[in-house]
Amino acid sequence: MAASLRLPSTSLLDVRRPGTQLCSSRFGQHLQQLQQQQQQQQQQQVSSRFRSCAASLSVCAQRQLSKRMWPARVIKVKAQTEQSTEQGSTAADDEVCELVNGADVELGEGSEIFQAYFIQAIKNNNGAGVLLLTDVYGHQHSATRDFVYRLACFGYNVLVPDLFRGNPWSKQKSKEQFEEWRATHPPDRLENDIDTSADWLSHALFEEGAVTKGLGIVGFCFGGGRVIQALARDTKGRYTTGVTFYGTRFDPALAVQIKVPLLLITGDKDPLSPVDVVRQVESQVKGAQARVYKGRGHGFVHMPESVEDDEDAEDAFEAMRNWLHDHLLPQ
Repeated sequence: MAASLRLPSTSLLDVRRPGTQLCSSRFGQHLQQLQQQQQQQQQQQVSSRFRSCAASLSVCAQRQLSKRMWPARVIKVKAQTEQSTEQGSTAADDEVCELVNGADVELGEGSEIFQAYFIQAIKNNNGAGVLLLTDVYGHQHSATRDFVYRLACFGYNVLVPDLFRGNPWSKQKSKEQFEEWRATHPPDRLENDIDTSADWLSHALFEEGAVTKGLGIVGFCFGGGRVIQALARDTKGRYTTGVTFYGTRFDPALAVQIKVPLLLITGDKDPLSPVDVVRQVESQVKGAQARVYKGRGHGFVHMPESVEDDEDAEDAFEAMRNWLHDHLLPQ
C-alpha cells in the first residue's frame, strides 16, 4: 500500500502535564499569541519542563516521509514544528530542542492494522530510533506525549504504538474491571504488534541512512514489563539496548535470555515494581544497571505528583538520556 501524507487544517501536539502550560493546545490561538510576543520580546516561557520551544511554521511534509514509510501509511500530520524556551537555560540547552515533526501512522496489514505515533527531531536528528511502550493509559495520554516530545527534542526518532488498539485503560473504570479489560489484549497480539513496530522503525531508519545497527526500546509500567519480554525473545537482534521504568507483569526469570545492556529504574516505595525483582533482573543481565529512587512510588518519572517526584524524574530522565546516548550512538 502506498504511503500518503497530508497536512490537516489544524495542527496539535498535546504535551500537557499537571502544573505546566500547554505548548500547543488550541494551537491556532496559542501560535498567534506567540507570534505577537516574539515580535515584542523574542522569548516566552511556555513550559517548566521543556527546553527550547517557541512556535515555528515550517511545513514538515517537505521531508517526504511518505516515500520512506513501510509497511505503513501516514494518515495525518499530528504536529507541525515547534520550539519552546525556558528562562535560565544555557546556550547549549537552547540548541538541544530543535524542531520536531510528529505524525500518526498505521502499521500492520488487513485486520491487524493498528495505530502508532511517530515523532522525529528535524534539525538535530541523530539517526537513532527508540520504540516506546506505554503504560495502560495508552499512546495518546498527555503524560506519554510529554515524555516522547522531550526525547525527540534530543535527536531521537521515537515510535509509540497503540498497544491497546483504541481501547486503553481509563481511570473512570473500576478496579474490578481491570482483569476483564486486560483479557481483551492477549499477549500474542501484543507481542506481534511490538515486533511489527520494531521492524517498521528499523526499516524507516535504514531508508533514512541511520548510523545505528539497532534500536532502543523503552517502556513504562505495563510497557516496562513488555520491554523485558521483548528483549528476552529478541532472536533477530532488533534491539541494541533497553530501558524499563518500573516494569510490571513480567517473569523475572526471562532476564537470563536478554543479551543487550538494560537500564532499570524504579522507586523503593513501588509495590508494583519491587526492588528485589529489579535487582534480580539486574544480576542476570550482562551490562545491566538498576537505579532505585528512595521514597518514590509507581509512575514517578512520567507522572510526577510532587516536587520531590519531579526532581527525581528529571534525574531519571537524564540517566535514560545518557544511557541511550552511550549505547545507541557510535563513539
